[in-house]
Amino acid sequence: MMRAPGGLLLDFGGVLGDAPAGGAAAPELVRRLGEVVGGEVPEERIAADLVEGARAYSLWRDEMSASAEPVELPHNRVWAEFVTHGWPEQARTAVEREATSLAYAWTWRDEWQVRPGIPEALRAVAEAGVPMTVVSNSLCGAAHRDFLAGAGLSGLFVAEFYSDETGLRKPNPRFAELAAEAIGVPIGQCWFVGDSLHRDIACARRAGTGAAVLMRSPRTDREPEHPDVTPDARVEDGHGLLTLLQRSWAANRTG
Repeated sequence: MMRAPGGLLLDFGGVLGDAPAGGAAAPELVRRLGEVVGGEVPEERIAADLVEGARAYSLWRDEMSASAEPVELPHNRVWAEFVTHGWPEQARTAVEREATSLAYAWTWRDEWQVRPGIPEALRAVAEAGVPMTVVSNSLCGAAHRDFLAGAGLSGLFVAEFYSDETGLRKPNPRFAELAAEAIGVPIGQCWFVGDSLHRDIACARRAGTGAAVLMRSPRTDREPEHPDVTPDARVEDGHGLLTLLQRSWAANRTG
């Protein structure tokens, strides 16, 4: 049985919330970009470049995750390097001026839903007096922050850390260390909960968290095996996480 956590570090996508795959070139975003560039780039090309850009950015993220200390790109560089290269200079400049608001629009998903059992698990953790933070790789963390606020969950977290705001990407151990420092709990007494072996569990191991919990999501099933990284526990959703926590609390009381 894992020792009860003194703090909880949680990923966003696949843990707190999730949405169906796709949506890289949502019609609203295509129209917004068309307006920003003043019609200099046809909407058909904008849509195609968004899809290709999302694919290229995903590959870059995978490559970055394999490095020793992964970092995140600022919004303007994401647009310039993965989407707008080859566009007229005036259009590229216009997108760069609106890079952050456009990154928000590209990140936000109306289909996001809180994962089953998460509200119950988070409230139980809060009632137990265990501080929590979000630790998430994100093109635009502000979109995640607004979703959690709208779901009535943001007040349960001491802080929220997103890669575009910190300049760090999981599995960079410094990302997890920042979150532990924010809640004033030694990293070795924290549980890290994520849905990716290569990013979340690897980050937990590099940082030396007390436990690493893998929550299954569609991404978990798509990932290749990581023979050097093994979680301490696997759960299906927030209900499974709550059961795991309750068992650790019970063992702590009897131990």
